[in-house]
Amino acid sequence: MPAVEQPEPAPALVRAIDRYLRHVALERGRSPHTVAAYRRDLARYAGFLTGLGREEVAQIEAADVAGFVQALRDPAGSGSSTAAAPVGAATTARMLSSVRGWHRFLLEEGILQQDVAAEQKPPTQPKRLPKAISIAQVERLLEACTGDEPKMLRDRALLELLYATGARASEAIDLNVDDVMGDDDQVGGAVRLFGKGRKQRIVPIGRYAREALEAYLVRARPLLSPRGASTPALFLGARGARLSRQSAWLVIRAAAERAQLDVELSPHTLRHSFATHLLEGGADVRVVQELLGHASVATTQIYTLVTADAMREAWATAHPRAL
Repeated sequence: MPAVEQPEPAPALVRAIDRYLRHVALERGRSPHTVAAYRRDLARYAGFLTGLGREEVAQIEAADVAGFVQALRDPAGSGSSTAAAPVGAATTARMLSSVRGWHRFLLEEGILQQDVAAEQKPPTQPKRLPKAISIAQVERLLEACTGDEPKMLRDRALLELLYATGARASEAIDLNVDDVMGDDDQVGGAVRLFGKGRKQRIVPIGRYAREALEAYLVRARPLLSPRGASTPALFLGARGARLSRQSAWLVIRAAAERAQLDVELSPHTLRHSFATHLLEGGADVRVVQELLGHASVATTQIYTLVTADAMREAWATAHPRAL
């Protein structure tokens, strides 16, 4: 059956969405990546509403929000005119979060008198434990970045920093040189990271990360920076501009291939490994929460499930009466 294209969103809906996006960008300080994600989610929602005949925000009903969620999960069975394939529970929850944020804004601004999305619940998501690699595998990954070439010095510094701090990949590539420097114009014992909503946190780094950063700053970054416009960015790409998120992912994938690791890695893998290894070493979960920049300790506690699983496996393997 041929797919039916989603209608072009009604102009009034587009204007209301643009007003919200300006609000989250300017007044709430959301990153360009976050604003772009909101824009994509709400454009799809507005197209869905237009397909229902809704051309003004005052026409939207709670049933429309529920219908949108159903259309995301099961386009064929929802009666939706959208042509997109069904999306998973996690993506649906994220898109619903964008929708609810928009409706909450419309209520707060007095544009609407009721938040019709407030009661809509996201679909239940299967609990997935973070994927971490062992300490030995981390060491193999880091040792795969050796050499005096500028790119290799940069890659080693990036990976050491990710594992030393548990930083998100976006936080690492957003760093400027000043964010890692101490008072003596040397790499300091802590790094200043900016998390979601530009919330700042200070995370200590150890000798290995400091030495890798020093080597990169002294021997590699000066060779990369003249190739592009002047920038305060810490990690630079081949053309002298700030390293991109995609390039950071490629750095990890290339290092994993050289290390011959038979596991699937992503920039978040080192963040998961950082948290898991700290908890296995006896760190308090609330300390790990602060280091990761989690707003709630409940988010951090999922890592305790990882370490508990590891303990159960070790017990089942080693205890004489485990069987």
